[in-house]
Amino acid sequence: MSSTLAGPLTDHCFTSVAHSGTPKGESITIAGVPTYLSAPQASAASTVETVILCFSDVFGPFYINAQLVQDYYVSQGKFLLLFGDLVHLHLNKPGFDRSTWASVPKWVDGVKEMFGTNVKYCAVGFCFGAPYVFQVAATIVWYVTYLSIFAAVAHPTSLTEELLRARKVPLLFSCAETDSASPATFRRHVEDILVEKKATYCFQISSGVSHGFGTRGDPEIETERWAKEECQRAMVGWFKRFTSSK
Repeated sequence: MSSTLAGPLTDHCFTSVAHSGTPKGESITIAGVPTYLSAPQASAASTVETVILCFSDVFGPFYINAQLVQDYYVSQGKFLLLFGDLVHLHLNKPGFDRSTWASVPKWVDGVKEMFGTNVKYCAVGFCFGAPYVFQVAATIVWYVTYLSIFAAVAHPTSLTEELLRARKVPLLFSCAETDSASPATFRRHVEDILVEKKATYCFQISSGVSHGFGTRGDPEIETERWAKEECQRAMVGWFKRFTSSK
């Protein structure tokens, strides 16, 4: 049996403060999945070097907070962001089981067909979506065989030791000091495993914030606003570290 490193969804996963702003992306469909696409301005579209696959928390990719996070990434580099609305397909169904989320491989394959192998790929996951970053990195053959992929997760849920050990990519964790789903004991166990594997990794731990801060922190509270923004800055920096042209 694989031991649990991060617990299931908690009340914090369904709590949010909506942020304000005007999303710049658009809605498209990939492999039958509604997808939020955030891309550079038309004049810069040809300079895209990296495609980032985003796996959302339970609020989904069309939630204002998620859209603004994606738009921020695009503003910071030659990135193109795709946020597939996979959550709505299963979350409200009776007997929902995360392991049956079969749309992920189809959506990822659809992304591959659109953008091919001439770009670099990254994956980022928040809360509910974090385990799928590991599944993609460990099981989608075209990533491992043909492409480079670099990953980041924030306040993950439902993460198992099996998933972590199967991952084959540089990994950034952005964690909250207070998190019932991902407590300090989780972080220490994860670190022990990554050290044992001689993995390339980084931990970012923010004090004064709780689960969900990476996308749903209150911007009116300085500590939460800073931690949220630092989480996103760190993820951008992590991706640039591995994808920037030499």
